[in-house]
Order: sequence, then C-alpha cells, then structure tokens
Amino acid sequence: MENLIAASAQFESAPGDKRANLTKIRSFAEAAASRGAALLVTPECGITGYWFLRHLSREEMCELAEPIFGGPSVEEVRAMARDLRIGIGAGLIERGPDGRLYKAYVVAAPDGAVHRHRKLHAFVSEYLTCGDEYTVFDLPQGWRAGVLICYDCNLIENVRATALLGADVLIAPHQTGGCRTRNPHLMGAIDRSLWDRRREDPAAIEAEFRGDKGHGWLMRWLPSRAHDNGMFLIFSNGVGVDDDEIRTGNAMILDPYGRILAETWKADDDMVTAELDASLLPASTGRMWIKARRPELYGLLTRRTGAERTTREIKFAVE
Repeated sequence: MENLIAASAQFESAPGDKRANLTKIRSFAEAAASRGAALLVTPECGITGYWFLRHLSREEMCELAEPIFGGPSVEEVRAMARDLRIGIGAGLIERGPDGRLYKAYVVAAPDGAVHRHRKLHAFVSEYLTCGDEYTVFDLPQGWRAGVLICYDCNLIENVRATALLGADVLIAPHQTGGCRTRNPHLMGAIDRSLWDRRREDPAAIEAEFRGDKGHGWLMRWLPSRAHDNGMFLIFSNGVGVDDDEIRTGNAMILDPYGRILAETWKADDDMVTAELDASLLPASTGRMWIKARRPELYGLLTRRTGAERTTREIKFAVE
C-alpha cells in the first residue's frame, strides 16, 4: 500500500445554490490535484448548503434533493474526478428510489465509481430518513476508506464499526463549531459581527475558531477517534455563515496516533493537504487494542437501556 496524499477543504456554502457550491468544489479539486492529492474531502452538504434545511417544507426539500446515481450534481462531481484524476467527496440531499430523503455523501473515484454514505444520525429536518448501513470501500491506491457524516462520528460505536470493517482512513465531513446550545460546556454561538469584520480584525475571529467554540471542542474527542481505532482521519467542515450560526472551519488531517498532520484556523475558505504514511498503520496503538478485543463481553452494547432517543430529540431538546 503506497502513501496517500489527501486534502481537506473548508468553505462557506451558499444555501440552495448548487451551481455556486459545485464551482467551489471544482476550484478546490483543481488545487488539490495540482498539489498531487489523490483524495479531496469537502464539507457535509457542501453541494446544497446545510443549516437552512431546517426551515424547508417537505416539498422544498424534495425540490432540492436529487438521486445519487445518475443525478446531475453527482454526475458533475464524477466528471470532475475523472477529468482531474482525483477522488472527490461531496455532500447533498438524496432522493431515494422510494421517495425517501437522506443526508448523503458521495466519494467519486477517477475510474468512475461512486460510493455513497447515508447519514446514520440525521436530525436537521424531520423529513430526512436516517441511513442504516456503514460505508467502507477500496481506494485505487490500495487504501480502504470509510465515511461517517458529522454526528455519526460523535458516537464511538460508529467509528469502531467502521474500523472493524477494515477502514484505514476515515472521511469525516462536518458542519459544526459555533453551535448554539443550552449546555455551557459545549461550543456556543459566535458573534456574527466578528465574521463580518474578519478582514479588518482577523485575530478576533481566529481566536474564536481556535478556542472552545471550534478547535478546543474538537480536540476533546476528534483525535481519540483516530487514535483508538488506528486510522487516519480527514476532517472537513463548513466555515462562516450557516444560516444563523457561524461555522468554525478548522479543517485538519490526523494520523492514526491522533496527531494533527495539517490544520487551518483561517476565517475563510481554505484547504490543507498531508501525506498519509501507510507504514504508521500496522503497529498503531488503536490496531493493537482492536486485536485485544473480547467480543464475547460486548453483548451489552447491542441491548437497549431505555434511555435511547432520536438524534433529533437530543439536538433540539437536550442540548
């Protein structure tokens, strides 16, 4: 397995403007390809926009949604991947063959293959159906990749399951940071005026991005997902205005020891790249721990406690 050069982008999506967002994705794909990257990861719902979705009626969601296989946006990303000879990950709202709507993410490969993940813990709209399958597939460079979208990564069981399915690298598209919450120990909203004045006073907004509303919050859990499961992790995130919140970007790439290989706290569209050293994988701590598992002890993990709630109930009631 050869080393893999990967890129992670952060950008501000235009709500509902697929053309503008696809143009941004192409620009990042061209830049990533010029740096020798074999894989570009872009944010959750980067094609459609994200937080505004919670205001849409079912009819409006259906109008925005597309089929994945053969749909116009995915076909455009697929063409980019083929033309630029780079794998490209991008997110949108999927309209399934049965009419159900899903928060989806695709990875288009240079050979024309399209891999789809449906978010397991969708909550932004009551009209979305949660996915029920893990997504792991082979990359042309000999790597095995998994995809988990935003809240999917918060649950440690999802990341461990993806690792058990053989993933060497986790593709982790997000829309997070700067989230409003009732819990004083979680993130918190960022003053819109700091973003609007980012050119005049970049230090003020970057301090928020590097603090507990952005990077600080991510560092409480994100490195452990990579370290404990012995995989590289590519974190891509929205940045800037996302309806009534400010996303914090913080695009980064981590190695299987949870160490940051590349990151940005820039208050703007940006991209980082890193070479993923395949030789780090076999002896990584997480992989040693996985070999020490005793599955016969873990039946408790599959039994309901009675405390379970939907992700939507938790996001809009508990936090």
